[in-house]
Amino acid sequence: MKIRRSGGTLTRRALAAGGLGAITALSAQETRKDAPISPKDKLKVTRLETFLVKPRWLFLKIHTNAGVTGLGEPITEGRALTCAEAVKEVEPYLVGKDPRQVAHHWQAIYRHAFYRGGPILTSVLSGIDQALWDIKGKALGVPVYELLGGPTRTRVRVYAHARSADQIQQRLKEGFTAFKTGPAKRRPSRYVETPAEVQYAAEKFAEFRKTVGNDIDIGIDFHGAISPATAKLLIKALEPYQPMFIEEPCQAQNHDVMAEIARGTHLPIATGERVFTKWGFREVLEKGAATILQPDLCHAGGITECRLIAGMAEAYYASIAPHNPLGPISLAAGVQLAASIPNFLCQEQVSLGEGYLKQPFKVREGYLELPTGPGLGIELDENAMADKLGHDWRNPESYDADDGSVVDW
Repeated sequence: MKIRRSGGTLTRRALAAGGLGAITALSAQETRKDAPISPKDKLKVTRLETFLVKPRWLFLKIHTNAGVTGLGEPITEGRALTCAEAVKEVEPYLVGKDPRQVAHHWQAIYRHAFYRGGPILTSVLSGIDQALWDIKGKALGVPVYELLGGPTRTRVRVYAHARSADQIQQRLKEGFTAFKTGPAKRRPSRYVETPAEVQYAAEKFAEFRKTVGNDIDIGIDFHGAISPATAKLLIKALEPYQPMFIEEPCQAQNHDVMAEIARGTHLPIATGERVFTKWGFREVLEKGAATILQPDLCHAGGITECRLIAGMAEAYYASIAPHNPLGPISLAAGVQLAASIPNFLCQEQVSLGEGYLKQPFKVREGYLELPTGPGLGIELDENAMADKLGHDWRNPESYDADDGSVVDW
């Protein structure tokens, strides 16, 4: 007689020798093969692997002794090699430790640096945090949002970038219903701008609004490259067309001036891509500098920290629109956060993962469905990525055409 089991066969001789113990042992072995890792099982980080990915990204893969890996993006734009080296500096701390202690590792990496924060170290911590959450979700067999309290919504709204009316029309066909653009410029903005240039920017945005109508959301990003004096004029000119938000109307570190600008308009002010950790966002909220916070999960402290930032924002009746001009791992982390918080607004994206993920995200009616896979719910397509490894991307260097002075980009 043979007793069939999925993945194995138990003979009568084995049954006689081991009785129920033999059946139990075989069942346990088969179950362990496919089931999540038991909390009692030893799980240790073995190494951290980074690789440059076009167009300007840095991907991280954290390996464990159980073969489970976690993905993250520990990148500051234009400083990929610096971030990769910083990951190596953190590696000795993580190797040999249980990756499931995510919050504990966040505290250790951040606080033991002594010189805390800064864009490089906080971005590195952010990517590591994403990867640790990915491992923890995979070990337990659930999406990360389940570990954060379960879903607060059934799908996640996303927006696309568009610089022209034609681009908006194309993106509408792709399923997007929300967009972000920048103020139209014929040259870099001056500290005190002419009426003609302010009118030009307003007219171009008016064309966008006419193209899509009033049922579509369009945010406009000043990118911190507009002076406070000009920002006030430009916002006033844009008010009739009701942008979804005005992003970084002045330099992001200037929270007092941004708060003054916010008090002078009924349009929502958004900021956060260059603000780090809960301590940075506390100042934004306390000063009333913005009602839409845009923490970048690759810069602000990862999933762990952005979940706390969202809670702080909720207490101030502010919403969360995660910043993400980066890759699909960053998008996956943002979707997990968006799925778990009550005050989510919209998720930025520039890549749905085509050519990078085995199952890219798909936009339907302006939304992404919640991922159901464990961890971040994504898997890299390393074959498709073979021709995308390596880059030497640098930040743009912009100068005034009239006098050669440095201008923001």
